[in-house]
Amino acid sequence: MAATPAVRVLEKSGVAHALHPYDPEHPSDQGHGEAAVAALGADPHQVFKTLLARVDGALTVAVVPVAGTLDLKALAAATGGRKAVMADPADAERATGYVLGGISPLGQKKALPTVVDESALGFPTVMVSAGKRGLQVELPPAELVRLTRARTAPIGR
Repeated sequence: MAATPAVRVLEKSGVAHALHPYDPEHPSDQGHGEAAVAALGADPHQVFKTLLARVDGALTVAVVPVAGTLDLKALAAATGGRKAVMADPADAERATGYVLGGISPLGQKKALPTVVDESALGFPTVMVSAGKRGLQVELPPAELVRLTRARTAPIGR
């Protein structure tokens, strides 16, 4: 399996992690995060999806549990902004270097402001996309926060 930029970041940093490949094919009524949870038999509160929003026009990464949704007002407040809207998918792909459904908070093309939902800190490990559809990476949440230079805040609901 070819290493994605996210996996290379983890290997270079020496952070303990585990890769979890799965078949990314899913019914159209399921999102990519839900497909990962179903395929891996994982806790949807412990698997996090990576979303991109624009806070006062600036691209911002939000990492929230698959079990919930992103609270745009909370994201704006967490970054000191006034208004947040979901980013255009093409902008998200261009800025991160990843395709939708495989956007990882790690190893993005551009370092963007990142907010991880504070619920992540309640788990010994969390899973996020490893940079392509069909591949999740499990790592300690404190390392995710450190490697993405994220802040944590209650941005999920």
